Amino acid sequence: MAKKTKLSSDYILTEYSNYVVTEGKKPNSIFHFCQHLKIEEKDFYSFFTNFEQIEAHIFTSLFGNTLRLLENNEDYQHYDAKTKLLSFYYTFFEHLTANRSCIVYLLQEEKNHLKSLKKLSLLRSDFKNFIATLGIEPIKIPQETIEKIQHKSIAEFAWVQFLMTLKFWLDDSSPTFEKTDIFIEKSVHASFDLIDLTPVKNIIDFGKFLWKEKIQL
Repeated sequence: MAKKTKLSSDYILTEYSNYVVTEGKKPNSIFHFCQHLKIEEKDFYSFFTNFEQIEAHIFTSLFGNTLRLLENNEDYQHYDAKTKLLSFYYTFFEHLTANRSCIVYLLQEEKNHLKSLKKLSLLRSDFKNFIATLGIEPIKIPQETIEKIQHKSIAEFAWVQFLMTLKFWLDDSSPTFEKTDIFIEKSVHASFDLIDLTPVKNIIDFGKFLWKEKIQL
């Protein structure tokens, strides 16, 4: 007799991802999905109340896996903020690529882009908290209110940068998504140059890359 799988949020996330990739659509209802899982509907509600919650948690699950991998790397603990951010991007987008069919479906299912962004709402919160832990310092201006605005702006700017990277990855057709890796490197270097007001070489280089790829920002 086959061993019964212990029900968990991770199990539901995995099975939901497999379902939308295999069927090319969402389950018709929670009842239908529970039948597919061979579980009672009441047991499903112990973890989620709707499909939208599942979809949002798929992204945060990948994010959590990324951070755990990074934090278990001793070298990562000694990286500066820029290198930590680069490491995060490379690792997170490896996770996205490993689940690309599901991620593309979830983000391109909705023609209304605002609904797609709603699926990233939990990820946005986690990502901004992660940015806060990096200790990225803006240009020093001796006024407390301005400094608070600057730190908030850094998190918002980082989120916009993340969305740009995600859009580039979705449209990337290069082998092994190598152009996304280039985008990550150039965009992160350029963003730190902007924060530090260092020479604009990387910014210009990033601009040339965007122009070459004809990205629509």
